[in-house]
Amino acid sequence: MNTSLIIIFAFAILALYLGIRSTRGKDINMDEFAVGNKGFGTMFVFLLIAGEVYTTFTFLGGSGWAYTNGSAAFYVPAYICLAYVLSYWLIPKVWRYSKKHNIISQPSYFASAFKSTSLGVIAAILGTVALVPYIMIQLKGLGIIVSEASYGAISPALASTIGAIIVTIYVIISGIHGSAWTAVLKDIMILLVIIFLGLYIPYHYFGGVQPLFEAVQSSAPEKLTIASSGLSISWFVSTVLLNALGFYLLPNSFTVALTASSEKALRKNAITLPLYTLLLLFAFFIGFAAIIQIPGLQGSEGDLSLLRLSIQTFDPWIIGVVGAAGLLTALVPASVMLTSASIGLTTGVYKVVKPNSTDRQQLLVSKILIIFIVMISLYFAINGSDALALLNILSYALITQLAPALLFSFAKKPLLNKYGAIAGIIVAVTFVFYMQITGSKIATFFPNVPSVINDISTGMIALIMNFIIAIVVSIATNGLIKETEDEQLPTTGHSVADELAVTKED
Repeated sequence: MNTSLIIIFAFAILALYLGIRSTRGKDINMDEFAVGNKGFGTMFVFLLIAGEVYTTFTFLGGSGWAYTNGSAAFYVPAYICLAYVLSYWLIPKVWRYSKKHNIISQPSYFASAFKSTSLGVIAAILGTVALVPYIMIQLKGLGIIVSEASYGAISPALASTIGAIIVTIYVIISGIHGSAWTAVLKDIMILLVIIFLGLYIPYHYFGGVQPLFEAVQSSAPEKLTIASSGLSISWFVSTVLLNALGFYLLPNSFTVALTASSEKALRKNAITLPLYTLLLLFAFFIGFAAIIQIPGLQGSEGDLSLLRLSIQTFDPWIIGVVGAAGLLTALVPASVMLTSASIGLTTGVYKVVKPNSTDRQQLLVSKILIIFIVMISLYFAINGSDALALLNILSYALITQLAPALLFSFAKKPLLNKYGAIAGIIVAVTFVFYMQITGSKIATFFPNVPSVINDISTGMIALIMNFIIAIVVSIATNGLIKETEDEQLPTTGHSVADELAVTKED
């Protein structure tokens, strides 16, 4: 066994130990398992939310896109920073309402806000479908990282399988608590490794960051500009807006927000996290350096650029540390995703079918679902071939279709009812799947459409359709239902907006 592999396995065992030990002295029920009894302070919330940014995408997809598509990669920090800005106003409202009604999952929020179990079921299914590609990213990325960092001693499939087993064990035992504890170790590692690599490699090969970009400008100037078609300005802007709206709609981010002990903790994170996100630029520096140093990687091979350049540059023990950091960037986000997906299905679907189920039964079902979701994600991670960033974009295109329902749930005067919300989501999601499966674009149906229109993100087009259909159907069905009864909370008789105003913290 080589030095690099020993270091990677040591950190894997440490992560498993921390995940299991995190439940010490706690009575794990559904609330503790899902959201830590809504008792996490600013630091734990910070680390968990940051964990959704510094994933295997940081190591592989970010540097890989910089390598393959150049400046288009900057959509990542752009949408994340915008998401944090939006969260300063939006997420405390969600937290406040969820705290009052003891809501621990995204489906429960939508079911309560619109007084519709059907909408809760749809949110649960959509959230899980959107998270599977994201979990695939983590498991696939983990396999690539460990295989490359071990110099091929372990195959990507075996590495992904081992990682899936580790994360499944500590998630089943500790839920969100295990994620929080391992997030501490992960963030320390990722900060040290990504900053070190992002500075050392440009200075080692080029004498600095500026000379790096001068070298790229000389040999591949197209990498430093936005393309005139394809990944163009319209694609960039629409994707940034889509992903910014969808960031906290991903069930894992939504769940992390619910773990906070106060609205103040969420607002503090909204202020500080954009600065933390800028560290993604160091991963891009590595991708741009790889354009010069290891040319010839094609398509999804670009995801290997960071590791290939690191192996070319450093001794095995350093590669072991890099691989260990990469391992943690997969385990922590994957654990949060598995927890939120299983809790969403339990509260949004199982609890509807079995409304009298006990807390213990729901917890057991959640743990069984974790195993089921891991197996599906692992299968597609091993057998799938899509580049990591494309899987990331698909997840956002799906989950952002919940945005109209979320935004209108805050309205003081109801503009959207449950029928409109459901109709908009179903049509938009169907459109996204059709376009993805067939590989269609707007030009497929309108051949003469200009590229500025054709390049708009498919998810954004679906979202626009979603808003229009949701509003039209809501207006059309207002006369068929008791609108005031539809928009009231079951226990108080007030609208969501009215209740938020009443319970707002000073």
